[in-house]
Amino acid sequence: MAKVEKVVHVMRRFTPEKWGGTESVVFSVSKELTRRKIVNRVFCTDMLAESGFHTLESVSVRRFSYCFPWLFLSRAARKKLELKGGSPLSLPLFFALLVEKDISVIHTHVQKRLGGMARTVARLKKIPYVVSLHGGCFSVPTEQLEKMTEPFRGKPEWGKAFGALFGSRRVLEDADAIICVGRNEADEARKRFPDKPVHYLPNGVDVRRFSEADGEAFRKKYGFRPREKIVLCVSRIDYQKNQLGLVRAFSAFAENHPDHRLVLIGPVTVEAYRDTLEKEIQTLGLSGRVTVIEGLSPLDPLLPSAYKAAEMFVLPSVHEPFGIVVLEAWAAGLPVVANRIGGIPGFVKHRETALLTEPGDDDALREGMEILAEDIALRSDLSRRAFGEVASTYDWSKVTDRLLAVYEEVIAVK
Repeated sequence: MAKVEKVVHVMRRFTPEKWGGTESVVFSVSKELTRRKIVNRVFCTDMLAESGFHTLESVSVRRFSYCFPWLFLSRAARKKLELKGGSPLSLPLFFALLVEKDISVIHTHVQKRLGGMARTVARLKKIPYVVSLHGGCFSVPTEQLEKMTEPFRGKPEWGKAFGALFGSRRVLEDADAIICVGRNEADEARKRFPDKPVHYLPNGVDVRRFSEADGEAFRKKYGFRPREKIVLCVSRIDYQKNQLGLVRAFSAFAENHPDHRLVLIGPVTVEAYRDTLEKEIQTLGLSGRVTVIEGLSPLDPLLPSAYKAAEMFVLPSVHEPFGIVVLEAWAAGLPVVANRIGGIPGFVKHRETALLTEPGDDDALREGMEILAEDIALRSDLSRRAFGEVASTYDWSKVTDRLLAVYEEVIAVK
């Protein structure tokens, strides 16, 4: 089999303070590849960060200047696009990728213009490139898509010529392989690209980091009482993650569970949604029962500590490509309530490894929390089976083995 010597990942941004699932995946894979003595680079824009060479733990990162190629964008619109959505243009990234030597495979985690640059460089260098779909490529609801495109709607787009030049519309069509984190998206990709190698490759987790964490460190840092029970949600503060629905469900749950506190942890990617969430917490009289922690870095040891400190984990998303936080909860030994949405049903079994509820049903979330709060035996059974599943299948070492097999295959074919 062909040897993988150097991988370059292409991304939109790589900023721990505004980290999402894609960044977490690339960071974890990169650490594992580096551990195996494979040269590994992350190329991205300097969005919300500084340009230049950087190292995050063992991961080498190069950030490049960029622009959003629409005329008449306001400062507020640019800020929204930095936090969420928007297809940036970065010619410095393109030329740096073009002159980078000895690349075995380019792995792009974005499509559109940046993905087109990865495609063009791969074609010019006659090397393979693969595309990862981290969710939402075929399934973002219209309402959410409209919110994402609102900042540049109606603005003249001068970047279309670059999109055409780089073949941005052909990133998937011309890829040597497509990798999907969700089973549902992999099935759809196979229908759309029947002659293309499509691989279902789920996300992973550092099982040891979460299983061996110290929950008391988190409790001490944020002043939780010894007998206080934590209902935890870790996710971007964003309308797709539906913390608003969880707060409403928790309000009803809290009436009969006075010892429980809801803790929401995650970077803010939609500031207006954060403001609405805070108002709802106050309106419902939950200011003393809900804690919102913004910007806890995924590299911070307090993150796995938060999982270990909790009694249960709830994921109320209305759009969730995979749900890597479910794996983190499993690794920490937490029972989970999650919406039956996106990639979650592809790896979660209802009442075997978690409780699944229907999206948009606040009463179902409340009921799920009540079941876990009151049924100690079920909590224990769910946690035990889920930990066995995550330890045997989803540790990053095992996921990276499968990713390397994809790399080796496309290199051999090329």
